[in-house]
Formats: sequence, C-alpha cells, structure tokens
Amino acid sequence: MIVNRLYRATMNSIRGLSAALDTDAAVREELVVLALAVPVGWLLSPSLGWFVAMIAGLMLLLAVEMLNTAIEKLADHVTPESHPRIGVIKDMGSTAVLFAMVAALLIWLAALAVRLGAA
Repeated sequence: MIVNRLYRATMNSIRGLSAALDTDAAVREELVVLALAVPVGWLLSPSLGWFVAMIAGLMLLLAVEMLNTAIEKLADHVTPESHPRIGVIKDMGSTAVLFAMVAALLIWLAALAVRLGAA
C-alpha cells in the first residue's frame, strides 16, 4: 500500500518536473546548473559536508523556482489578463527565488573560501 502511494507521488513529481521543463526557461537553466555543479562541487568542496551543503543549496533554489513557477501558472490560469495584485504576488515569488539564489551563492562562496584557506 505504501509502495503504491510512493509510486504515485513519484509519478506526480515527474509530471510536474516535466511540465516545468517544457514551459519555464528558469527551471531548465537551474537544472543545468545543478547538473554541472555536482562534478564541479565535488572538486571544489573542502569536505563531504561542504559538498552536501553546496548541492543542497542548489536543490533548494530549484525547489523554490518550482514553487514560483507553480504560483505563476496558477495566477495565469485564474486570470490571464494583467492584474496589479496578482503581479505583486508573482513579484513575491520572484523575490523568494532571488533569496534562495543568494543563499546558494553564499554557500558556494564560503566553501570556496574554506578551500582556498581564506576562511
């Protein structure tokens, strides 16, 4: 029973990722960055813990981007016309992505500083 639920949840996630990849350039770009970051991070990270933090930061960024994409798609479904209050909601989602991006960048910069002995 639990295996069936996990299978359905996984299929839902795959459909969601596929839809986002088909319609959102930012998701595609961030997924490419994540794929490139795994080997680069492995080489640059000062330790396994830092590597996990570096990759987790990028995965968190991608998760926030997916939520922002979902908000935008829902808002466009509710009203395809430009609406000032919906525009503010979309801007808030974009701000969340910006904060996640800065957090990921700070993690990578800190790891690089440790690796170079500057911290």
